[in-house]
Amino acid sequence: MARTVNATLYTVRREAFLDVAQRLIQTKGFESMSIQDLLDELEASKGAFYHYFDSKQALLEAVVDRFADAALITLAPILADKAMPAARKLERIFGGIASFKAQQKEFVLAMIEIWNSDGNAIVREKLRRLTVNRVAPLLTLVIEQGISEGTFAAQSPEETAMVLTSLMQGFQQQANDLFIARQAGTIGFDVVQRSVAANTDAFERILGIPKGSLTLMDEPTLRFWFG
Repeated sequence: MARTVNATLYTVRREAFLDVAQRLIQTKGFESMSIQDLLDELEASKGAFYHYFDSKQALLEAVVDRFADAALITLAPILADKAMPAARKLERIFGGIASFKAQQKEFVLAMIEIWNSDGNAIVREKLRRLTVNRVAPLLTLVIEQGISEGTFAAQSPEETAMVLTSLMQGFQQQANDLFIARQAGTIGFDVVQRSVAANTDAFERILGIPKGSLTLMDEPTLRFWFG
């Protein structure tokens, strides 16, 4: 029983660090936030911090990891729906991720700033790997279903999923750049629409489905972020 209690206490205390860290990242920014800020908020010691995290970057990675876990939990009902066609399931996955990000807009905006910082190259690479490890297996399942249904013409589900994941990562970088450009007023909304259309067309071609079969980002979502 003692081990169970200790494990529970460990999780609760670690979650408290992550909660405060996420809030500080959103309000102060990761670069401006210090470990001491975190300790002051929690009235904790440095020893307590290093009991859970090796460094400030390790803390950030844990915050992002938890964010990804929460996003994937919202997708579980979609993936488990055996009656939903694969193409529709793919749309719902992208829609679900977009909806989750919209609900966490302040954190997503803070992450864009972190992502674009020259000093966070290691963090960016770890986030890319995180995306591959979490998203590619989900896409593999959907692609396997689509092939079984006869709607997707892909030959290898796993390799196709990796290609689509890479495409997603490239589009995410484009989206970050487009968001910043829109905030600066240097591009029009039509540029965003063309970028989304081009990426959607690439998805459809890779999966071997007719043009116009997928809607990876609907108009309300586009307006929410780029309008």
